[in-house]
Amino acid sequence: MWSWDLLFRVLKNTMDCRYFSEIKYSEFARAINSGIPNERIPIAGTLELTYRCNLRCIHCYCNQNPDDKGRREKELSATTIFNILDDIAERGCLMLLLTGGEPLLREDFFDIYIYAKKKGFLITFFTNATLVTPRIADFLKEWPPSKVEVTLYGISKNIYEKTTGVVGSFEQCVSGIKNLINNNIPLSLKTMVSNLNKDEVIKMREFAKGLKVDFRFDPLLHPRIDGSKAPCQYRITPKEAIEFELMNDNRLQGWKKFLEGAGDSEKLDSLYYCGAGRDSFSIDPFGKMSVCSSCLSPSYDLRQDSFAEIWDNFFPLILNGRYNKNFKCRECEIESFCTNCPGYSMLENSNPETVVDYLCEIAHLRKEAFDNIYKGGLDDKEKIFSASG
Repeated sequence: MWSWDLLFRVLKNTMDCRYFSEIKYSEFARAINSGIPNERIPIAGTLELTYRCNLRCIHCYCNQNPDDKGRREKELSATTIFNILDDIAERGCLMLLLTGGEPLLREDFFDIYIYAKKKGFLITFFTNATLVTPRIADFLKEWPPSKVEVTLYGISKNIYEKTTGVVGSFEQCVSGIKNLINNNIPLSLKTMVSNLNKDEVIKMREFAKGLKVDFRFDPLLHPRIDGSKAPCQYRITPKEAIEFELMNDNRLQGWKKFLEGAGDSEKLDSLYYCGAGRDSFSIDPFGKMSVCSSCLSPSYDLRQDSFAEIWDNFFPLILNGRYNKNFKCRECEIESFCTNCPGYSMLENSNPETVVDYLCEIAHLRKEAFDNIYKGGLDDKEKIFSASG
C-alpha cells in the first residue's frame, strides 16, 4: 500500500524545482513506476466496463452486440463497481483505465466515472468517439480525465467504414473528436494497423499532427477473446509490421534503449516477467479479475472474493509459475527482440507456453533490421531488408 512518505519521495524525484510544476501524465506514470520499491502494489488498473460496442470492427477482440440484453444484465452493476473502486483505492491504485467495448454504451457511465474521479484516480478513457456528443464533451470538460484515447480505423470514409461495418460511423467519429478538441480534453489518437487501412496510417498521423495531438499505431492484431481467429486474416505481413516500426523514431529509439539494457540481463524462468499482477491488474465487465486483459485464465470472481484476497493470495500463485524447461522460446538467442508473452500465446493458441509464429517471424526481422541499422551503419531505413529481398 502507498504511504504519504513513499508518494512524496516519488514526486520529489519527478520535479527538481522548489514548486510543483505541471508534467505530462505519461511522465508522471513513469516516475511513479520507477519510484515503487521492490514490492507488489496495484498501482495501475484496467476496468473493462462492457464488451458491447456500437461498431462491428473486423479486427476487434470483443465487439459484442450493443443490444445484447443478456450480456448487459450480466455486467457489473454500478454499485458493485463503486465497491470495487473503494477496494482498489484502499490498496494504493492510482491510475485507472476505463475501457470496453465502448464504455459510453453504459447508461450509468457518468455515475461510474464521477465516482472514480472523486476517489482520486488518474483516469484514462478509451473510446471510438462516435458517441461523444457535445453534452459528453462538456461533461469531460467539467470532470477532466488524464487522457482520452480515440481509435481511428482510417482517414477516409470508405476504409473507416469497411473496418467498422457501420454506415455513418466515420462522420460520427470525426464529430466526436472535434467535440473533444473544442473542449480542450487531453486527447491522443491511435490505430490498429490492418491490411485494409495500412495505406492510410501516414495520413492518420498527419491528421493527428494537424490537431496537435499524439498518435500511435499497433500492427499486432490477435484473436478474439472467444477464441475466434477471424481478426488474424487482416494482419499485415511481418515485414510490413517492421517497416511500420521503422517509421516511428520514438519506437525505434525505445527498442534500441531496451535492447542495450537487455544485453547482459539474466534469463528468467518466470512465466510472467512484466508488471502483470505485480503493479497492475485487469477486471472484465462481469467481475472476473486477471493479471492482464490478455490473460483471461486464470481469473477470479470479485463477486465471490475480495480484491485484497485475490491480489494477496491468488495472484502470487500465478506469478510463481515457471516456464517448462523445454519451452522453445526460453532458449531462443533473439528472445529480447520478441514481444511474445503468456497472454498473447493464450489468445493465439490457448496455451501460455507456445510459440506465436507471427510474432516469431517479426522478431527475426526486427533483429535483422537492427543489425543493419546499428551495426552496418545504414542510414536509409528503406534498404534494411535488401539482403533478404
